[in-house]
Amino acid sequence: MMATATLSSAETIRLFDRYVVPNYGRYPVCLVRGEGSYVWDAEGQRYLDFFPGWGCNLLGHCPEPIVRAVQDQVATLIHVPNTWYTEQQGQWARLLSERSFGGQAFFCNSGAEANEAAIKLVRLHSSKPRYKIITFTGGFHGRTLAATTATAQPKYHEGLGPLVAGFVYAPFGDLDAVKGLIDGETAAIMIEPVQGEGGIRIPAQEFLPGLRDLCDEHGLLLVFDEVQTGLGRTGQWFAYQHYGVVPEIMTLAKALCGGVAGGALLTTPEIAKSLRPGMHAATFGGNPLAARAGIAAIEMIEQEDLLAHARRLSEVFRERLCAIAEACNLVREVRILGMMLGLELTIPGAPIVEACMQRKLLINCTQQTVLRLLPAMNLTEAQLHEGCDLLTDALQSHSA
Repeated sequence: MMATATLSSAETIRLFDRYVVPNYGRYPVCLVRGEGSYVWDAEGQRYLDFFPGWGCNLLGHCPEPIVRAVQDQVATLIHVPNTWYTEQQGQWARLLSERSFGGQAFFCNSGAEANEAAIKLVRLHSSKPRYKIITFTGGFHGRTLAATTATAQPKYHEGLGPLVAGFVYAPFGDLDAVKGLIDGETAAIMIEPVQGEGGIRIPAQEFLPGLRDLCDEHGLLLVFDEVQTGLGRTGQWFAYQHYGVVPEIMTLAKALCGGVAGGALLTTPEIAKSLRPGMHAATFGGNPLAARAGIAAIEMIEQEDLLAHARRLSEVFRERLCAIAEACNLVREVRILGMMLGLELTIPGAPIVEACMQRKLLINCTQQTVLRLLPAMNLTEAQLHEGCDLLTDALQSHSA
């Protein structure tokens, strides 16, 4: 099937200039079709995508099982409100529960919504005067006002004050600092087990267990934001499984539905009771389309043994990227866990992203100097080497 478009990229850009709020920095390309780890623009040019869907397309573009499931469901039942039962939502919740810590699910539409639900659940479950939540510098939890406040990065707070009360920030990885922030009003600790937008920052092996110990000692809830790490991104179903640490609350989105919008909160049955009727909701949350896509994503990962495949690819990436770092004076550090890949540079990364795009490779830069790659877990090894060759060439073009 050839890529088709009724408008050129330039014509679509003019449409956006006139009719779309300019709140995103966009690349001057209109994408019209995707298949696996490739996308095509309106002019028919093909790109290898190492950052598909901003982390949402963990199974690549238009994975066949997701497409089939959604096509079938859209002709049967698109949406009903959560005042009714649907089999699809119940089955989806069961699959997630069985692959995690046996909890119950609240469904929503995005990571920010999932984290908003977690913040409300912490407050609803915690006895007064407890309401404070400790989060971490460099973390990212979403764009709603509470999730933005939980995001301990001042650049996201500009012009939005006063922010939501009750959030205090600790340096990522510093257990002593966390301990010093706990007081009689602290209700929870909320953290990404691996920071994504913060630059693929992987904690020391003892850090997350240390947080678990502090929560147990002080009667706090431990909340893991697995919006970017969840559903196989790290080579396990969930990143917490690498560390032997189980949270009371976990939030999910991005890859959850194979590219379809969907989010979820998982928590224990005891804590779930605190999210009582009337206290929180999501009109489209857990709708039949998202649920069928979520079920199909889990089934595809298992049927194609993609967790093991992701772990194998991760080691090949480690070899290739470490070799690039040795040969190129622009790379300061390589950080990898599963299909979360970060290359910290000694220079700003935006020109490298542009150089990669010119070579038809799509990647991302975060925190100014970290190249972030979130490739599909069903990437082929040939595509992996193709992308690493293009990345090497782009880096060498800027190397002294």
